[in-house]
Amino acid sequence: MAELATIARPYAEALYQACAAQSGADLNGAAAWVDELAAIAANPDLRQLADNPKVTGSQVFDVIAGVARSPLSEQAKNFLRTVIDNGRVQALPEIATQFRALVNQQNGSSDAVVHSAFPLDSAALAQLGATLEHRFGRKLNLSMQHDESLIGGVRVVVGDEVLDTSVRARLEQMKAALTA
Repeated sequence: MAELATIARPYAEALYQACAAQSGADLNGAAAWVDELAAIAANPDLRQLADNPKVTGSQVFDVIAGVARSPLSEQAKNFLRTVIDNGRVQALPEIATQFRALVNQQNGSSDAVVHSAFPLDSAALAQLGATLEHRFGRKLNLSMQHDESLIGGVRVVVGDEVLDTSVRARLEQMKAALTA
């Protein structure tokens, strides 16, 4: 079987071109519903349902559309039907990743995940975001993840770059220095 990235690329590019061709296109809005569909498709129970030969494509579509938090636009419905009809439900998470990368490339931004030992309020997150944008030299789309194992501080992942200022990382550095 071909790599999921190879399978997902044409779908992501076609969706990007279709969204960009619309007048007043909201690529970030499209990225939001693609991300939601990807999260639903990542569920192992849904994948098992989609792989069942006794379940029709319209039944899979109804389940996914029914689980979605908000009603799907016509474009989202058409995209989802195409993915289901071609048996590519398992590729939806990778399609979403590649679509998000195309949108970010067009916007000149990157996705950043901030792992924090403690929840950050919106003001602290905005201040951290400004500092990180200066540090990485580009606009960042921040998302938060709570990780108590960090003990304190934050760990920021931007693509393949990692900025780790957590207490756990500092303790590991001290441990390595003391045992060397």
